[in-house]
Amino acid sequence: MASPTSPTSSNSPPSSAVLHNAPAISLRANGVLASSTFAFTICFAVWMVFAVLGIPLKQQLGLNDTEFGLLAAMPVLSGSLIRVPLGIWTDRYGGRIVFFLLMLATVVPIWLLAYATTLWQLLALGLLLGLAGGSFSVGTPYVARWFPRHRQGLAMGIFGAGNSGAALTKFVAPALIAAAGTWTIVPKVYAVAMLATALLFWMFSATNPAHRVAASSAGWRAQLAMLRDPRVWRYSQYYSVVFGGYVGLALWMTRYYIGEYGFDIRVAAFLAACFSLPGGVLRAIGGWISDRYGAHRTTWWVMWVSWVGFFLLSYPQTDLVIQTANGPLAFHLGLSPTLFTVLLFAVGIAFAIGKASVFKFIANDFPQNIGAVSGVVGLAGGLGGFILPILFGALADLTGVRSSCFMLMYGTVCVSLVWMHYSHRGATPAVA
Repeated sequence: MASPTSPTSSNSPPSSAVLHNAPAISLRANGVLASSTFAFTICFAVWMVFAVLGIPLKQQLGLNDTEFGLLAAMPVLSGSLIRVPLGIWTDRYGGRIVFFLLMLATVVPIWLLAYATTLWQLLALGLLLGLAGGSFSVGTPYVARWFPRHRQGLAMGIFGAGNSGAALTKFVAPALIAAAGTWTIVPKVYAVAMLATALLFWMFSATNPAHRVAASSAGWRAQLAMLRDPRVWRYSQYYSVVFGGYVGLALWMTRYYIGEYGFDIRVAAFLAACFSLPGGVLRAIGGWISDRYGAHRTTWWVMWVSWVGFFLLSYPQTDLVIQTANGPLAFHLGLSPTLFTVLLFAVGIAFAIGKASVFKFIANDFPQNIGAVSGVVGLAGGLGGFILPILFGALADLTGVRSSCFMLMYGTVCVSLVWMHYSHRGATPAVA
């Protein structure tokens, strides 16, 4: 039996070598977090490129709203379907090499987008460049394993702030189009940016073999066995709202501002960024809040804020005439651009916090399978982001009511609130 002072004793102090290496490990962890966050930001900007390019392409090809929604959502489909295998490969082979190869694989499709002239070509290339969206399922477990449990929520939140790439596209792409006079400049610039980002990521990231070995000790079947856990499906539904809704609305809002308020593409994209930017940047704050107050409490309040926001945003522009004793009295009910943008900004903040809180659930409940579970949950969120723009377009074509997109989102939030209530009945905080 080891003595109390033996090095093998659990009470023995850490060795000087461990203490000496701690600052170096922390430095590498911060380097991984910074390089991964930057890479994810560029990947997300590429993933959302049709939110802006779709506007001139809609005019050039004569697309209706449903076809526009399909074009905008096509990259989201491939980026979602690839998330589960990417998460598993990250657990097995390590995040650095998977992330690097994934970015390289998208460079050529992005460049070729400038030469596409038909809808089917754009859809096919959209599927290929959409692989960049799968980077989330690589970066999340890659970053999380570099940090202790009590800091994982914040670390994943900072990484997830790369969602602000959606806002980056809304600032950069319209400026490039205005400067060059054509949309074809955007894919060329983005392809060069993706190649440069991949090289910078490889230079400043790092590999810890212990992360790969610990994760790959379980086979594929063991990693996928957690799909029988109902928590995985519950978290998938939550994420399909906060992330799928974020992606869907980020793709749709530029088009919405143009159609609803008559703005040009630069003003519309700038105002749409008022939703995309907080929905990405503030995810880090959501991670900190989740660490401090818990994933369930945070997600619960996120859903309630979203519920109120979508209820107000759903109301269409309405002219009402009341017959009075003195004759007809006309009223106009509707959201002004300013009030609409403020409400959208509030929903963007709620979604940013909710995206982080859902992944705090995963880090707490599945520490050994973060990659595989985040892949499944990310797939659900991504599929939501793929389906929603198509449904937004179909509803607009069928009803002619543009705010029908918010009516649909209101319904999805209702489902989440009901599910959360009955799944966590004993833990649900009272609503004031």
